[in-house]
Amino acid sequence: MSRETNRDTQGQPSRPPRATSAISSVPVPAAAHAGPVSHAIFRVARLHRMIAGQLLRRVGLHLGQELVMMHLWELGPQRQTDLVRLIDSDAATMTRSIKRLENAGFVRRRPCPDDKRAVIIEPTAASQALRQEVERIWAELEGASTGDLTPDQQAETLNTLRRIEDSLARTAARTSSASAAGTGVR
Repeated sequence: MSRETNRDTQGQPSRPPRATSAISSVPVPAAAHAGPVSHAIFRVARLHRMIAGQLLRRVGLHLGQELVMMHLWELGPQRQTDLVRLIDSDAATMTRSIKRLENAGFVRRRPCPDDKRAVIIEPTAASQALRQEVERIWAELEGASTGDLTPDQQAETLNTLRRIEDSLARTAARTSSASAAGTGVR
């Protein structure tokens, strides 16, 4: 049984055209065709992070630092280890973020009175002016993200994203458990 191969103008085997989304100019590689939702999430997350980073740079913040500040403004002073857990970060990343925020004058560190190994991070008075800017930036980012969606479409999108997050969290927990079991770590 012979199989015909499509050829380009020079007689070389041709590749099928790579698909792109209606708006995005990012081509979808053939290997990603088995995961169109995953590829879309990747593209959306990349664009969201890019726009958020641009907006935050205007007020002197790096991506993710606004989340640290949001928790501090809402909850008050926190142990650094609690911030790592709240934001689902890692210790090294949080240490760098806190150092930058401290250098900018938005937080201060102090020893924890109950645990000499722990550090308490607290927002400074100077960070309160930043709060309004961060809230404005998040409103702008939300507008850019939801665009022309109706309130019902926004609610459905949020519901779908929660379901996707729950599914991914369950998979991450299983993967983490399996990985720990394979290494003897419990």
